[in-house]
Amino acid sequence: MNLAVGIDIGGTKVAVGVVDASGRILAKTRLNTDFTVTPQVMVGRIAQSVHNLLSENSVFSDKIIGIGIGAPGPLDPQSGTITCPPNLPGWNGFPLVEEMRKLLPYPIRMENDATAATLAEKWIGAAQDSNHFIFLTISTGIGAGIYLHGKLITGATGNAGDAGHFVIDPSAGRCTCGQYGCWEWVASGTAIARQASAIVGSPLSTKEVFDLAQQGNASLQQLIEQAYRYIGIGCVTLINLFDPDMIVIGGGVSQIGQPLFTAVQDYVTHHAFNPSGRGAKIVPAKLLQDAGLIGAAALIHHPY
Repeated sequence: MNLAVGIDIGGTKVAVGVVDASGRILAKTRLNTDFTVTPQVMVGRIAQSVHNLLSENSVFSDKIIGIGIGAPGPLDPQSGTITCPPNLPGWNGFPLVEEMRKLLPYPIRMENDATAATLAEKWIGAAQDSNHFIFLTISTGIGAGIYLHGKLITGATGNAGDAGHFVIDPSAGRCTCGQYGCWEWVASGTAIARQASAIVGSPLSTKEVFDLAQQGNASLQQLIEQAYRYIGIGCVTLINLFDPDMIVIGGGVSQIGQPLFTAVQDYVTHHAFNPSGRGAKIVPAKLLQDAGLIGAAALIHHPY
């Protein structure tokens, strides 16, 4: 049985898993992304997690055909370098693949995390029947993967899909990238928690924000409705630009469920420019929080 290790590196956590050729996760673990240590130390922890996972589940090394890594952009997939990701402070110019190869004796391939998750949703997820779709992840930040005419569109340097840095509302303050009012600055999980914490005067997690809104906090309800509208604006922009028949939404914020999808579908129905675009489906990622992990493994099982 050929197996791949998938590593999904995010701004808050790293997921590691063993995935078979059918996309089934045989074993997985996670660790927190720690910015109090150097990237080299963090890579050491990730590599140790891989070794532990294989040992604990009696997976022999000759069964592993490679390691796929999904990481936040911007990055350079050709050299395996993390270039300047806002959500991985301190990792600028870090040769991730080179450092990982020192610790793990397998072929390694790295791509943008949203690109990897897009491949997963096409492989065994919500977009199996679509040849023209956008995968959107809304979590610590916002990223997109583009799948058109039956293939991934990754751009000249592998960084296509940095939709989180569309400018949505320039009056909303300065994004970590330096622009004002980027999409992820106003509508990511991080953005929702930041804005809500300012409203109530104490730190809140994204989940706590939605819980309090559901309990009747009018100010937070208004904030959530604004976030839905911002997500709708971004989706309309993607639809107008790429003409997909579907947008698949994953990431932590997608776990809100039907209220989010109803609000965004309604916005798209009323505001997409092309009548056909108004019919684009807005659907939840089938693979939920595992999309990035399975997508990273798909870089090995189904290289494009």
